[in-house]
Amino acid sequence: MDRKPFFDIARKLLGGKLTQNQVDRFSEILGEYQSSGMKTSQVGINLITSFEDLRLDAYDDGVGVWTIGYGTTVYPNGIRVKRGDSCTKAQAMSFFQHDLRRFEAVINQAVKVVVNQNQFDALVSLTYNIGEQAFKDSTLLKKLNAGDFMGAAYQFPKWNRGGGKVLRGLVRRRAAERELFLKK
Repeated sequence: MDRKPFFDIARKLLGGKLTQNQVDRFSEILGEYQSSGMKTSQVGINLITSFEDLRLDAYDDGVGVWTIGYGTTVYPNGIRVKRGDSCTKAQAMSFFQHDLRRFEAVINQAVKVVVNQNQFDALVSLTYNIGEQAFKDSTLLKKLNAGDFMGAAYQFPKWNRGGGKVLRGLVRRRAAERELFLKK
């Protein structure tokens, strides 16, 4: 769910700026109203955080996308991370929880077939890394929704590029996601 329109209205109603506490509280309230569905297990969370190192100062991810915390590129209030931003560990955890809920909702909405917990976790990890639109437009999703689970599994390694180059970290991540996806 894109929360930026909500936060734009909240900013207007509250006279301009929102404090981080207000953003966190609004995010928490909105999270309670998100559609129910599968949630990422600790295995999935561990997979994501093993590849998304905690960084308290914004950094360029190597392809021109400013990132902070555990791979956050857009704050819960809809504003993109930019050079010079920093956060606390508690804020990074809050951003991560928000991102996780957002990508869980994407998987719950886009996947039309029944998947097991490992498959769900692998799909959330993939989408957390490649983004919502890339996942929705992917051959992996098309194959999965057609019931071709093996065909979908073979698509994971294809998402190994950043800035047009094959990146070792992405090769390792896709292998780990694919392995989890295939696990019963």
